Amino acid sequence: MTIPRLIGSLLLFATAGVGCGEAAADSTDGKASGSAAAEPEVRPLGRIVPVPASVTPEGEPYTLTAATRIGVDARSGESQALGRYLAGLLRPATGFPLPVVDDRAAGHGIRLRLDPDETDLGEEGYRLHSAPDGLTLTAREPAGLFRGVQTVRQQLPSAVERKSVQPGPWKIAGGTVTDTPRYAYRGAMLDVARHFFTVDEVRRYIDQLALYKVNTLHLHLSDDQGWRIAVDSWPRLTTHGGSTEVGGGAGGFYTKAQYREIVEYAASRYQEVIPEIDMPGHTNAALASYAELTCDGVAPPLYTGTKVGFSSLCVPRPVTYDFVDDVVREIAALTPGRYLHIGGDEAHSTSHADYVAFMDKVQPVVAKYGKTVVGWHQLTGATPAKGALVQYWGLDRTPAEEKERVAAAARNGTGLILSPADRTYLDMKYTKDTPLGLAWAGYVEVRRSYDWNPATYLPGAPEDAVRGVEAPLWTETLASPGDLDVMAFPRLPGIAELGWSPASTHDWDAYKERLAEQAPRFDALGITWYRSPEVPWPAE
Repeated sequence: MTIPRLIGSLLLFATAGVGCGEAAADSTDGKASGSAAAEPEVRPLGRIVPVPASVTPEGEPYTLTAATRIGVDARSGESQALGRYLAGLLRPATGFPLPVVDDRAAGHGIRLRLDPDETDLGEEGYRLHSAPDGLTLTAREPAGLFRGVQTVRQQLPSAVERKSVQPGPWKIAGGTVTDTPRYAYRGAMLDVARHFFTVDEVRRYIDQLALYKVNTLHLHLSDDQGWRIAVDSWPRLTTHGGSTEVGGGAGGFYTKAQYREIVEYAASRYQEVIPEIDMPGHTNAALASYAELTCDGVAPPLYTGTKVGFSSLCVPRPVTYDFVDDVVREIAALTPGRYLHIGGDEAHSTSHADYVAFMDKVQPVVAKYGKTVVGWHQLTGATPAKGALVQYWGLDRTPAEEKERVAAAARNGTGLILSPADRTYLDMKYTKDTPLGLAWAGYVEVRRSYDWNPATYLPGAPEDAVRGVEAPLWTETLASPGDLDVMAFPRLPGIAELGWSPASTHDWDAYKERLAEQAPRFDALGITWYRSPEVPWPAE
């Protein structure tokens, strides 16, 4: 995926790396780790998550030392920023100075090279060559170098993630990794509407996603329980509609400047932000803020529960479309990415005829402001706009006729993002004993979240209609970063692997071994995680 070219300078934002926030100790379910198992001095090449497309082990390892320099193309601002980012990741734990220099002065150091002739690597692919005389990371585009940096991190001992000097040694196995993604869309959704999360908390999640080569952050910005993005032309959306959350907490919202911070930080991690304004349902916060958006002209009270399907914008009223136009215009102007998500799910209080009429009017508004429509798969009950993407969140047990409706839209050119709730919804309980999360889609243990094939999941849908996968994290029961951690980890890395790694590499038995080796890295990053009995974790 092509991220806007403003990215290069934005990498200046952060050289501190992932996981700088503390995990909330009181949010663990009692099964979080305390792993301190010994790791091999040299991790076998390619024994990471997501697993690379091609790995050729060869020769002795490369060793990072106090004399190591990071060489970049001094003519490329993005290359220089990536060098600073890598140095910032490695300096705290190694204690090495790691100066970023012109490539010609790198000596036996680390080289980050952009080569436009490496067309086989595409927009996000990279080649990593490790040998005693140097480590070279090559890509066609800066996004590829960034993905390759994540591989460098994971090839090093997990202690490299810590913020104090560690003993080392710091070795990367010899050989060559050549790696390109399976799907262009590899996403994660964060629901900030049910419970609000601050800019810093969202940045922390962005960093966690980056480690596993996720390239899209879908932000669920509005729902019945809260409206989280400032809209100048409708200010009560945030001052009133954003004033609460599930359970009656204080809520919150992002100013336009704060939303830009999130977008820019995500861009510095080569992630594209997709804002979602869910409509015509899931709109109680908006209706409570402006009575004219209701059909009876009476504003409902603010809502802090977790029921769905009871709210709807008034489809026949012209003011509804003034509202939609203003909201889409203002949010599109803040968002450099290609997409705007219009929701469309669980509109149980909207008649089918009104739903179709609404979507027929709203989709052109998104196009008018230069964005491509994304909607939940209920959008296929209307007519998806040309080029639209639909996000499938049904279950294995979803009725065949509903699946076929989505597959038919895919055969007609609509792209698919796959987020089956009983596979990818990170808020689903792992087991009946999991204190956090919901269970309406069933229990989703680690193997279930990993062991499925996006290409063949939806019967009748062409494989080339599948644009990728996304792991949504809904927050009805999640109120802190630690809550997010324990539900996302360890399931998120596996869904990221489904999006990145070739289908031929998909094997649960092999994956669970690599996943187990991530445990010390989770710990080093301060991530609170669930110790699934399905995975052979290191001894506590």
